[in-house]
Amino acid sequence: MSFQLIMLALALVLIIEGVGPLLFPNRWQAYLKEISNQNQRVLQRLGGALVTAGVVILIIFS
Repeated sequence: MSFQLIMLALALVLIIEGVGPLLFPNRWQAYLKEISNQNQRVLQRLGGALVTAGVVILIIFS
């Protein structure tokens, strides 16, 4: 895997993550408040599911 590919992937993640706050700042703020009120265990499971999904996608497409 080349450095250029890693940078392109990082750029894509940053663009996707930035669309929400850019287009819907009020909804994004409400979403973050809701997330901050969640149980830590729920957030850990969500994070684990996202990491697992990312690893599976990497394995499938690499």
